[in-house]
Amino acid sequence: MHKDQSNIKKSTKVTDEEALSYHKNGSPGKISILPTKPLVTQRDLSLAYSPGVAAPCIAIKNNPATAYDYTSKGNMVAVISNGTAVLGLGNLGSLAAKPVMEGKCVLLKRFAAIDAIDVEVDTENVEEFINCVRFLGNSWGGINLEDIKSPDCFIIETELKKRMNIPVFHDDQHGTSIIILAGLINAANITQRKLEDLKIVLNGPGAAGIACLNLLKLYGVRHENILACDREGVIYKGRTDSSMNQWKAEHAVDTSRRTLKEALAGADVFIGLSVKDVLDDEMLKSMAPNPVIFALANPDPEVNPDHAKRIRPDAIIATGRSDYPNQVNNVMGFPYIFRGALDVRASEINDKMKIAAAESIAALARDPVPQDVAALYSETKLEYGPEYIIPVPFDRRLIGTVSVAVARAAMESGVATIEIDNFEDYKKQLEARLDPTYNSMTNIFNKVKAHPKRVIFSEGEEEAIIRAALYWRDNGFGTPILVGREKNIMEMVYAISKSEKLEGIEIWNAANISETKIEKYISYLYNKNFRKGYLYRDCVRLVKNARNVFASCMLAAGDGDALVAGMTRGYHITLNEINKVIDVKENATALGISIIISHSRNIFIADSSINEDPTANELADIACQAAEVVRALGYEPRVAMTSFSNFGNMQSAKLDKIKEAIRELDRRNVNFEYEGEMSPDVALNENLLKLYPFARLKAPANILIMPDLNSASISSKLLDEMEGGILVGPILCGLEKPVQIVPMGSSVSDIVNSAAFAAAQS
Repeated sequence: MHKDQSNIKKSTKVTDEEALSYHKNGSPGKISILPTKPLVTQRDLSLAYSPGVAAPCIAIKNNPATAYDYTSKGNMVAVISNGTAVLGLGNLGSLAAKPVMEGKCVLLKRFAAIDAIDVEVDTENVEEFINCVRFLGNSWGGINLEDIKSPDCFIIETELKKRMNIPVFHDDQHGTSIIILAGLINAANITQRKLEDLKIVLNGPGAAGIACLNLLKLYGVRHENILACDREGVIYKGRTDSSMNQWKAEHAVDTSRRTLKEALAGADVFIGLSVKDVLDDEMLKSMAPNPVIFALANPDPEVNPDHAKRIRPDAIIATGRSDYPNQVNNVMGFPYIFRGALDVRASEINDKMKIAAAESIAALARDPVPQDVAALYSETKLEYGPEYIIPVPFDRRLIGTVSVAVARAAMESGVATIEIDNFEDYKKQLEARLDPTYNSMTNIFNKVKAHPKRVIFSEGEEEAIIRAALYWRDNGFGTPILVGREKNIMEMVYAISKSEKLEGIEIWNAANISETKIEKYISYLYNKNFRKGYLYRDCVRLVKNARNVFASCMLAAGDGDALVAGMTRGYHITLNEINKVIDVKENATALGISIIISHSRNIFIADSSINEDPTANELADIACQAAEVVRALGYEPRVAMTSFSNFGNMQSAKLDKIKEAIRELDRRNVNFEYEGEMSPDVALNENLLKLYPFARLKAPANILIMPDLNSASISSKLLDEMEGGILVGPILCGLEKPVQIVPMGSSVSDIVNSAAFAAAQS
């Protein structure tokens, strides 16, 4: 289930302090609003506001449907709550619900390229809430209701659907039920049972539980085959205690069973949307052969999956947790459901669209998993069967599968107001919307988690480094090795975690290792540098006093797998110290690759950190190495050799080396697209690129090879400072050993990312 904040603390460990810092640093919160049109000149202002804004206003007045043409309505969803049921935390109020609603907006943007805005309504009065949302409805193309207590959520959604002509979707209800149905379709298939014949017990008939019951019955499960249980026991015909309501009463059955234990005897399926540890061994043993168990309470499920598997090895088990197979996560549903609904301007999200979503999710799990998706989950075997009945949340195919199914169902059921003529083209457009950088980083972290590494942090006394080391250890990425004085490190660890223990973290320095090892480091350093003017005593001093040199010797000697440095010294000073120990690979060029992550695409810039004025041959080397890195991150590299000129329209001696670099790539017969010399606007702008039909790039470039260090460094840092862009790196490549240098003042996240890049290279 998507109510996964507590689970996140277990599967990806973060402290409250880190979470608060994440939300506070930079621009507070998680979302912002950026203009989509230029607003630079007086003419721009006249077009964007008065008098230009009058024309679309009149057009919309005459034809309201044109609001989708002239405003952002068609790609805008409001995430709305009154905070009466926030996560598993209860009634926190509307203001305290805002971080969750912002988070939901981020998910809509990340997974389906939908712009979303959070709206917190400060009332618990149902009619007031309904009117507030209804009167604001013209602002958006859809509404995602969230974290509203039961039974108010049923009333609110029902009334808003009656009174509005845009999709209204309470994800707490329907999102969960859709993923459960998808999993159950496949579980029935695997165990060779008919869904309509399954005997099902549902524990926890709240918002999600009631929606699940409704959808299962709509799909064909017989009413008498489902027993619902709450805290008081089975919901049976004639039950009249105070916990009953009209929504529970609709699912009452004629049965003599009164307890969860009695209900489970002979049951094929258990669906838990309740609390932890409600299933005991006797209950598990009493279920039918090959039982299907959806234990979805978070963070602790109704039964521990490992324990349940020991008691019932024939069971198929799903949870809401990311650290077990078959995670029921709403993010596989709601972003793509809204995407499909918005793209056909649906007036509602109806039952046929929900079923289409569930069936498409189930079908996707039965398809072979692409290698790049499987690589994101390297510890899990993604092959259709008992431990893979639903896709994984980061499966890039979801948008092209679920959104298409939902849009098609909206058209077939008559709630779409526009038609999609070519679904193959639509699917390609959907897949092009996604930004693969997030998946690339996930791939890197999963690779490291599958093969944990010992990462050396040369500036081990720095607070940010220690926090990064704790994160590295706590999330199973390997063993951090802090270079520094133990007393200083332990004081900082205690200040951060209030713990005096440092289990899983090593502290190294010249004072606490053996003389034999120190002598080994000194001899190694001397042998590499005695013809560079270094005396033996110089090497003794460097090993014992220069932490970057000491850490590099550790790496060279195999006392660590990777190295992260640079936190307290300039990039080139740090690199110079490391190069005394670690050489550049043979037939390679050391370089830095910066990644600019923007809202629309990601651009790789090289070399952004090392080579001040590379030769033509070095530019070709940089292009080849950058293409190799970019391909490893999941992209098909397209290289542009950049300059101020396009294809010889100016003559300059400085252009000669770029032209020669292109000829060198021609001679090497490389396996990626490249072109140049060309200006960045032509390289990145599809329309400008079309002016040069002879260009070898089939699409805009994603790798810009700059002619010198000044150009690369200025470009990447300038873009980083612009709103809407994020800089990752520079990623250091080309050394014999895996080393990453972080800029001074880097955040904990920057350090962890650099450690992951370094570890992945080892």
